[in-house]
Amino acid sequence: MAGMLAIVVSLVLLMYLAYRGVTVLLLAPLMAALAVLLSGDAALLLPIYTGTFMPALANYAMAFLPIFLLGALFGQLIADSGAAHTLSGWIVRVVGQRHAVVVVVAACALLTYGGVSLFVVAFAVYPIAKDLFRAAQIPKRLIPASIALGSFTFTMTALPGTPAIINAIPIKYFGTNSFAAPGLGVIAAAIMLGGGLWWLQSRVAAARRAGEGYGKHEDDGATVPAGEAISTAEMPVWQALLPLLLVVGVNALFTYIVFPRMDLGFMREAFPNLNTATSTGLWSLIVALALACTVLVLMRLGHWADLKASVNKGVFGFMLPLFNTASEVGYGAVVASLAGFAIIKEAVLNVSPGNPLISEAIAMNILAGITGSSSGGLSIALEALGGDYLRMAQEAGISAELLHRVAVLAAGGMDTLPHCGAIITLLAICKLTHKQSYLNIAAVTMVFPLVALVTVIALGTAFGSF
Repeated sequence: MAGMLAIVVSLVLLMYLAYRGVTVLLLAPLMAALAVLLSGDAALLLPIYTGTFMPALANYAMAFLPIFLLGALFGQLIADSGAAHTLSGWIVRVVGQRHAVVVVVAACALLTYGGVSLFVVAFAVYPIAKDLFRAAQIPKRLIPASIALGSFTFTMTALPGTPAIINAIPIKYFGTNSFAAPGLGVIAAAIMLGGGLWWLQSRVAAARRAGEGYGKHEDDGATVPAGEAISTAEMPVWQALLPLLLVVGVNALFTYIVFPRMDLGFMREAFPNLNTATSTGLWSLIVALALACTVLVLMRLGHWADLKASVNKGVFGFMLPLFNTASEVGYGAVVASLAGFAIIKEAVLNVSPGNPLISEAIAMNILAGITGSSSGGLSIALEALGGDYLRMAQEAGISAELLHRVAVLAAGGMDTLPHCGAIITLLAICKLTHKQSYLNIAAVTMVFPLVALVTVIALGTAFGSF
């Protein structure tokens, strides 16, 4: 009982202090140490740190460093090349200013599905959203929810092949790829998008009936950080769109055609411990992101304000997200090594012994909610329970692809609680408060994703992965 209490106390403190703004880089090892001390294993504190925490952190960083690095670089290049602004403006012209909510959601979805960081998307789309909502007399308080729907939901967890890091994490544990359970993913995406748009449009209608317009707000000022190196020339739409299409298209090409047709036996001769089944999914994403970055740089040669500054900023920008998540994985590994975790693990795994999808969904949601991070919660859960879920799924005749999709969908459910860093950042960009906007954010990022999750579990249980 004391062991369980030690884990719960450390988790609650991790959540509370992260909400208060303390960096996870410091919190994760400290809370792991606290859990060890409260469990009565003080004498093992240093061995656990060097033998459990650090290896787990290092292994995670080693596996996902290229994805974080290339993803951050690609997002920075998309922003600084002017592609994000070009695509947003193009969608406005195609859809029309009257459909302001749809325009904002579509712009965010296109950019995030193409591999652009949600933070970059928020900075890029917010100025357009502000102008559109003001012109249409839609309350500004609905802008964060519109951006969140397009950035934090279906493009992050459901659409097949999305390069979001959360969709890459299960590959290492389940031997799947980023296109796992594509049919179920599309169904989940439709539920999130349809439900979210319905909610937002109903809020717009209610505001109009009440006579509420855009509202009076102080001048929002600059929305792009100082020192941003933006492209000096207008960018054709096809050039802005091509890199995004390459990320998804090349990823699919290598996932389904190139690697499956290659004889990879020669690799195992040089690397005996190499598991190609769990590696090719990551390799496909690496190739796609690297090629998209290269093409974007070459297309815009002569038009970059400062290419070196853009590259440096993108590369430097990957380190904090990577090591934040890796530190949380290290924390999870320490917790999983404690005696008290065996009781928690047994309780979670036995929630639905005949259907591990239900247990998996609950575990991912809880940990994502506690950490305020979909990738952090998913990483902790899979590090501790991934092997068990894969074994249980195999025994129940459930495919690893279905396991992958349910895990990602679940991690994208309760991750946007008020202490979530992405939510805090989004509200800061929009210069709004939780009181003004959080209810609508919660509706589109938690309610409908949970409906989609339940639907996928039901369909997957009845018909299998498709």
